Amino acid sequence: MSHEKFQYCIDTCLECAIQCDHCASECLKESEVKMLTKCIQLERECAEMCFSTARMMTLGSEHSGDICQVCAAYCTRCAEECEKHAHMEHCKLCAEACRKCAEDCLEMAKQHQAQHMD
Repeated sequence: MSHEKFQYCIDTCLECAIQCDHCASECLKESEVKMLTKCIQLERECAEMCFSTARMMTLGSEHSGDICQVCAAYCTRCAEECEKHAHMEHCKLCAEACRKCAEDCLEMAKQHQAQHMD
């Protein structure tokens, strides 16, 4: 698989990872940080998964489709948690980035699977 074909997904994963890292950092600055521990943990995990997914796609991994499905699951879960705190702008933006990443990863997984069925 040529990574250029899926550059849109690589870019989306990187943007999501950056948003998750930023949001985790901002959550740590909130006065009620204790209520955000689950959110922070999910953001950190999601960021790592997104960075790893982007890396695997750039390597042209034959498992990119599977990895993108896992990444979409992480992003969906992170978005759900961030949406609980959407009154904070950083959580709102993180949730939006996660939703977009989940969507693009599922699309990429679908395309990757179709490519391997040929």
